[in-house]
Amino acid sequence: MAKKISLLVVGVGSIGERHVRCFQATGRADLAVCDINAALLEEVAARYAVAQAYSSLDAALAQRFDAAVICAPAHLHTPFAQQLADHGVHLLIEKPLAVETAGLAELHRTIQARKLSVAVAYVTRSHPALAAMKAALDSGRFGQPVQIVATCGQHFPTYRPAYRDIYYAAHATGGGAVQDALTHVLNAGQWLVGPAERVAADVAHQVLPGVNVEDTAHVLARHGNVLGGYTLNQHQAPNESVLTVVCERGTARFESHNKRWRWMTEPNQPWQDESFTELERDSLFVRQAHAFLDVLEKGAPPLCDFAAGLTTLLTARAILQAAKEQRWVEVQTAEEVLQ
Repeated sequence: MAKKISLLVVGVGSIGERHVRCFQATGRADLAVCDINAALLEEVAARYAVAQAYSSLDAALAQRFDAAVICAPAHLHTPFAQQLADHGVHLLIEKPLAVETAGLAELHRTIQARKLSVAVAYVTRSHPALAAMKAALDSGRFGQPVQIVATCGQHFPTYRPAYRDIYYAAHATGGGAVQDALTHVLNAGQWLVGPAERVAADVAHQVLPGVNVEDTAHVLARHGNVLGGYTLNQHQAPNESVLTVVCERGTARFESHNKRWRWMTEPNQPWQDESFTELERDSLFVRQAHAFLDVLEKGAPPLCDFAAGLTTLLTARAILQAAKEQRWVEVQTAEEVLQ
């Protein structure tokens, strides 16, 4: 039997616990956990029978790990990633990559010098329906994309009832609709049609009680020759996410909540569907875990590499700037930040 990857999960809140559960489900990793919250750390370690539990990253790094998943609040991603990279640890970094660009060029130099594998955990790229739609678009069967439109929303308090007390409450820790939820959609959009070059935006706090950050966002984007529009809120009753790409000879649509993608090539004809109804609550995270382990064991490319994660971060930052200044903003490129 092949030796399992030794994997440290840094931060065992909601998303960290899910990574523990889903990496365990692969049967390919030996898990350890780390969190400064002693009660939470003990609870999660006991629930999943994880023997190695550390109260700080310094304590954990007294041991040797092959890889780590960084699930701390977003403003800690860069310093934690740098500390782990300095120890030669491969990284899966939760989204967003960071909340600002400071330190990312140095981190990238360390990654390259130590020949480390790094992925950013934009889990939507693990969705088989979105992957199938991307393959169809890349094949050219619908012609060139000319427009991308996303309409998304959910009742955030239902899924994250503690949102007032966690990172979400402040932009500085990765909060607000743009950095928290829209970033997933932006990343999927750039995967399908390329990065956004400029954006205009209107965002506002409309409904969610107890916070002042935006819970609603409307964005116009230009992805080269592709016109984009993204709307999202975190307070509506329906939990729905629809991403449509209009091409020269057909339209493709990803419906996350319906676990399918669909296409239409002739006016007034029915949609053609490819469904993935077998997906369960943790399915995408287990798929993401397998994909990351494949990077380490088989040299597979990351689903979302460092540069792609940085591009999404830069897009989100440009959106917040555009909304504040009420003007079109050019999106800085990853190359400009890392040079």
